[in-house]
Amino acid sequence: MPKSPSPAPTTATKPGPTRTDSRPVVAGIVTALVGFTSSFAVVLAGLKAVGADPAQAPSGLLAVTLTVGLGVLVLAWRSRVPVTLAWSTPGAALLASSGVPDGGWPAAVGAFLGAGLLLAMTGLVPALGRLMARIPTSLAQAMLAGVLLQLCLAPFKALGSAPAFAAPVILCWLLMMKFAPRWAVPAALLAALGVIGITLVSAGTPVEPAGLVPALAWTTPAFSLQAMAGLALPLFVVTMASQNIPGVAVLRSCGYEAPWRPAMLVTGVGTVAGAPFGGHAINLAALSAALAAGEEAGGDRSRRWIAGFTSSLAYLVLAAFSAALVSVVSKAPAGMLEAVAGLALLGTLASAVSAALADPDDRIAPAVTFLMAASGLAFAGIGSAFWALLAGLLVRLALRPRPGKKSA
Repeated sequence: MPKSPSPAPTTATKPGPTRTDSRPVVAGIVTALVGFTSSFAVVLAGLKAVGADPAQAPSGLLAVTLTVGLGVLVLAWRSRVPVTLAWSTPGAALLASSGVPDGGWPAAVGAFLGAGLLLAMTGLVPALGRLMARIPTSLAQAMLAGVLLQLCLAPFKALGSAPAFAAPVILCWLLMMKFAPRWAVPAALLAALGVIGITLVSAGTPVEPAGLVPALAWTTPAFSLQAMAGLALPLFVVTMASQNIPGVAVLRSCGYEAPWRPAMLVTGVGTVAGAPFGGHAINLAALSAALAAGEEAGGDRSRRWIAGFTSSLAYLVLAAFSAALVSVVSKAPAGMLEAVAGLALLGTLASAVSAALADPDDRIAPAVTFLMAASGLAFAGIGSAFWALLAGLLVRLALRPRPGKKSA
């Protein structure tokens, strides 16, 4: 697992009046915009799938947006490292494939709280981090790929059910993937909003002003063994394997050490605090982390932490507009929200499949894990993600060569 943080680099790489350089601020705003617009549809789809009603789903989005913003505010200011946070997009995709747990939405909220406690304990108890590191990466990525599959099929299913709505969105995404990949999903979202707007105007559907004001809706958590095993544990695993550990690697590739223990404590406490309001999980940013820590954030490496700090302020501003965005999206044609979410996750699916099958001598266990997760199997009230990981571990153990013998 990652080591404790070391001081961030402080030597400027380029001469000049860097104190007036606005690139860290711009990079921070871009980081928040890309992070929010590229995956908020996944969050909404996941929360609705586990039982959130029309008031609870916007509350969950607001909760994770606020906790991400406040968490980065603390970490970037204290560490002077361009660390950024995000909500767990793979975790939201996991929720979208899980279905409503036994006990309904309160049980899902209890699972969110359980996942937050596990994240916080990772920062407090090094042994838990070492245990997580022992889960084979190939199996964790195969589980993630399996839970992503159904959501990633949504755009193409929408082509069959509502081609007039889905085709412009997919075409916009494809063109942007060619010319400006970073903005492909935000552009697809804008195209979807345009389609929704035209639909609302043509149908004369009003948007209620009360729905434009962000509000947190409290849910008293309920706890069950099924929800803990079927939601909390898989949510913790995919968040660690697909967000926190890659987030550390991205920062390291840019020359920084992530403040590991503080980050786990902040994200764990933030997840616990946001859970009763529907927030599923927050974590270290992975892909968007490079926007705040790389060259785009300025030549003076010692000032790139400002990009992380600015992203936190941008997230807090976006939180104020989250309800208005949800109000519009909620009136979308059936399948449109899932289609945008699926487009947002295609890159993650491709990376997960590639990582799961990278070792030619270890493909059967990941394949079983992937298929089990994609099957949607639920047994004893526990969803397929848990059984997929368990099956993968058992198959990997059964197929492991005996001592003294080489595999064929």
